[in-house]
Amino acid sequence: MGISDASQRFDSQTVLVVGLGKSGIASAQALRARGARVIATDEKPRAELLERIARLEAAGAAFAAPAELDAVLAQATLAVLSPGVPPSSVVATRVRTAGVPAIGEVEVAWRLCDAPMIAVTGTKGKSTTAALIAHLLRACGKDARLGGNIGEPLVNAVAGATARSWVVAELSSFQLETIDALRPRIAVMLNIEADHLDRYASIDEYARAKFRIFLNQGDGDAIVLDRDDARLRGLEDAFARADCPPARFWYTTQRAERTDAMWLRGDTICASQPGADPVAVLDRADVPLLGEHNLRNTMAAMLAALCAGCEPQELRAGVRSFSGLPHRLQRVAEIDGVLYVDDSKATNPSAAVAALRAFHAPVVLIAGGREKQTDFAGLGVAIREHARSAIAIGEAAPAIARIAGEVPVQRAASMEEAVDRAHRTAQPGDVVLLAPACASFDMFHDAEDRGRQFARAVEMLAQGTRA
Repeated sequence: MGISDASQRFDSQTVLVVGLGKSGIASAQALRARGARVIATDEKPRAELLERIARLEAAGAAFAAPAELDAVLAQATLAVLSPGVPPSSVVATRVRTAGVPAIGEVEVAWRLCDAPMIAVTGTKGKSTTAALIAHLLRACGKDARLGGNIGEPLVNAVAGATARSWVVAELSSFQLETIDALRPRIAVMLNIEADHLDRYASIDEYARAKFRIFLNQGDGDAIVLDRDDARLRGLEDAFARADCPPARFWYTTQRAERTDAMWLRGDTICASQPGADPVAVLDRADVPLLGEHNLRNTMAAMLAALCAGCEPQELRAGVRSFSGLPHRLQRVAEIDGVLYVDDSKATNPSAAVAALRAFHAPVVLIAGGREKQTDFAGLGVAIREHARSAIAIGEAAPAIARIAGEVPVQRAASMEEAVDRAHRTAQPGDVVLLAPACASFDMFHDAEDRGRQFARAVEMLAQGTRA
């Protein structure tokens, strides 16, 4: 449960909220509702923030430009950093120099939360797994709230949650950087692969940010991990050396070990709970999500639900009724025998590789965007193995063209042009797959905007072919 002692009350504090994105606005509103004096800042020009400042002021908070922060920092007792504000930023550095304690929005949520928390992190699959966990808990008759990196600020998701509720939080490495006391009852660690190396000096530094999810766990808590991930498998020795109190629940799609909690027996997912005989939980064919990686995500979600008190037989119907999330291997349309699939949330190379491997049919891949200093070599191998051709977009288009080898690559200046080129290239039975492997910010507002533009272009194509 969250922290409720008097030392963590907000009604006597002056709080500086840094960053006026969705998370920052939600933090300011929640803190004002708890009686804190709130002043928010953002490095963008005031003229670009007028609507957000109006929302702040409507909640009783104030805005201060970065040039006005000296007086604010002299009074502040706490700072809340939005996930998009790196610790190396000018304002974050000024907060540290002033000696003001800094936390993040998810830590604020934890301190306001009366419910136990299931926290999910990893390089890929976080949103799908978190959403499936919440879906499974609800299917088992439990009150489940979902928030965090999935889109709904966690401070909003915890509102009204009781000790009988469960809060499912998707947590990014950025959000985990600024936790302090947050203690998940169940921590789910899906995988670690290179990502966000434009923010972190190395994959090891990135992994250390992810591993903070275990920071405060103790007796009575649980950890769910993928034994097939090499970096996670190596944690078992570290856990043993540290005499780690939480119970560990490993899952695998490969050869099961005696201590594994979930595994495949042929095409059947089996589970073993402490003190009970192994049981068959679900047939592989009953998992409605595409791709081997989503089989792993489903196993992680089911293990988390079992740790939260669900029964194996309750999970079967829950998994079967889960329809997935937008922009994650989402079927958009079939036109002239070609399937169009939106995986705009594949924002790093490993996620795009998993998307390519989800299909047995030849793929016409639409990829590119803003690079995050990640290695595209593995993506190049997957393109050469699975793609008939590729359409490259955005700043990373030259890099996509370089790694594709002998696979033909065309370039497109817009999503509409990319879909048109893909349509002209694809043959009946093919898949046109949007799996960018990059951030969206060079051409689009965000990954959702990119996916919506893809779907819109496909719909226009369908209308044209029907005309």
